[in-house]
Amino acid sequence: MRADHRHDLKTNELADWLMHFPDWLRENRNSLLGMAGIIVIAVAVYFWIYYHKNIVSARTQTRLTNLVTQLPRQNADIAQAMGKGEQSFLLIDLARDLQDFAQSTNDPEMSALALIERAETLRSELHYRSGEVSRDEMAKQLAQAQASYEQALKKAEDVPALAATAQFGLGLCEEELGNFDKAKGIYKAISENAAYDGTSAKAAAAFRLKTVDDYKTTVVFKPAPPPQASAPTIQLTPGQANSPVVIPVPVNPTPTPAPAPAPTTPAPAPVPEANAATGG
Repeated sequence: MRADHRHDLKTNELADWLMHFPDWLRENRNSLLGMAGIIVIAVAVYFWIYYHKNIVSARTQTRLTNLVTQLPRQNADIAQAMGKGEQSFLLIDLARDLQDFAQSTNDPEMSALALIERAETLRSELHYRSGEVSRDEMAKQLAQAQASYEQALKKAEDVPALAATAQFGLGLCEEELGNFDKAKGIYKAISENAAYDGTSAKAAAAFRLKTVDDYKTTVVFKPAPPPQASAPTIQLTPGQANSPVVIPVPVNPTPTPAPAPAPTTPAPAPVPEANAATGG
């Protein structure tokens, strides 16, 4: 078949299809409308999910930021209020909020960060508590902190910064429990892990590994010397020494009566001398 003949056939087929296209539209109108509706709905759902996801993500990040920044603020407030009443219970409420956030979010990294901050909050509450903490109570609360660190480590094992921070927190818990050898083992594992290169937790672990033995020694303060009695001294500043003393004069002075004159004793009368001539 010649090329010009094939071209004529294709032209005739296209003209025939265009001529019958309106009939085809009328016959398939319902199907076409259904397909168009499905496409419109699919596009609308896609954009709604994308928009909703971004909005929810932004709100979640804002909430986590607010929770994380509360810890240093509350620590400062509690430190300033030392001696004015027990306020460390506020940190327990913050730890509960961080736990709720970690369980509610679907983002593993944000959940890990919330768990790390929860553990830090529990440990801070023990340090800032004004009353004495029993050994059992401290161990119980540190066990909760350790559980949070371990959960964070599992959730953020692919994020070196978070994983190293969680593991470093486990070492701090062991130190606070008095398990210095376990703490040294954790610090050594962090400092030798190449995946943690460049993280602040690795540098902190290396430094802690060098100084952890210093914390084994019990610090005992020497008793204060007895007070010594000393004569009171008065010190005047140069300004006070040269300042004139001003005595206010009353506005309406009351005249002071003159003192009464002292009584005078009359002099004794002279005694007449004896007359030598008369012998009297």
